[in-house]
Amino acid sequence: MINKEIIRAYALKNAVEHEGKAIVGSVINALFNYGLKKENVKGIIPEINEILKEVNSMSPEEQKKHLSERENLIGHRPEREGLPELPSAKKGKVIMRMSPSPSGGLTLGNLLTIAPNFLYVQKYGGIFYIRIEDTNPDKVYKPAYKLIKEECKWFCKDKVKFVIQSERMNLYYKYVKKLIDKNSAYVCECDSEKFRELLIAKKACPCRGLEKKEHLQRWKKMLDKNGKTNYKEGQAVVRFKSDLNNPNPAFRDFPLARINETTHPMQKKKYRVWPLMNLAVPVDDIEMKMTHMIRGKDHKDNEPKQRMIFKVLGKEYPWTAYIGRIHFKDLEMSKSAIRKGIDEGKYNDWDDKRLPTAASLKRRGYKPEAFWKFAEQRGLSEVDKIISKEDFFVVLDNFQKEVE
Repeated sequence: MINKEIIRAYALKNAVEHEGKAIVGSVINALFNYGLKKENVKGIIPEINEILKEVNSMSPEEQKKHLSERENLIGHRPEREGLPELPSAKKGKVIMRMSPSPSGGLTLGNLLTIAPNFLYVQKYGGIFYIRIEDTNPDKVYKPAYKLIKEECKWFCKDKVKFVIQSERMNLYYKYVKKLIDKNSAYVCECDSEKFRELLIAKKACPCRGLEKKEHLQRWKKMLDKNGKTNYKEGQAVVRFKSDLNNPNPAFRDFPLARINETTHPMQKKKYRVWPLMNLAVPVDDIEMKMTHMIRGKDHKDNEPKQRMIFKVLGKEYPWTAYIGRIHFKDLEMSKSAIRKGIDEGKYNDWDDKRLPTAASLKRRGYKPEAFWKFAEQRGLSEVDKIISKEDFFVVLDNFQKEVE
């Protein structure tokens, strides 16, 4: 249980370490390590402020004296400054990324995923990429490209490199051919329902065992723009040749690329075959020489598929960690819902102060460092958390004061 004496002990410790002035955000951070829960922060803030007022009125000598009398109250849990060490990290050679979809501007959730990746690259040295994943023409919102770039430059102090997947299409095509050549991918013409039935039964479809030459011809036919001789949408898909006995049906011969004739907001009608995430992501991670990755836990099910591609190509998979989601009880985080609200006039734009978007938070005066501190305090836990908007901003505002 956190009582007044424990709060006083940590306040004194913080004051002694920072020239006689304890800061509420730092004390809260220390209490989190002791066992304070986010849902209890609001209730304990008045007590902390009262104790800080008392501690900060003391002389440095008095602070040291009172701290020495309470040192036994400190250290019940190990305190951690910043994020934990990154395994196998080499100075100057850490390469990490975060990959937003251009379906809208960045949200608070995006920022909290970017933060640990960016902070690790700053700590060890290397390259941090923002890789805009825009290979699904149906889900691209053109203004998002500019929004994402502006917001990431602000949040990462302009220490970021940008990559746009739709500008790398020939690279993905090259890898499809390479996988077919290795007999690790094939072009499937089967009806989707029939294929699903075979998949569940752990049986190969008729296309799977055809000669490599046939699959290369089919691949060429997928790419062909001649409407008289090419495949139409839904008639062919590139699949990875995996173990049909895999206990999880989702990992059996999963798709890598498909035909989509939708006009791409950036590439227009230049391409008709688009890579799916489980092709584009491992290809980019290989080509960009990723060393470490921190991803949202919702991507965890994709890792086994991407590892299969790494293995077939003889590449070592990067060190990977997953972080749980923060579920906000009363914040609208859906980009599609935000876009709809903007279109209908409910919100002025992406920087409307009522929205939990990066543009809004920047406009409201928040500093990137406040979010960095929150990410450091959160660590790399995979546990999902539920928090109210009010409680979250109590914590964030304290970090903001500390930064200022």
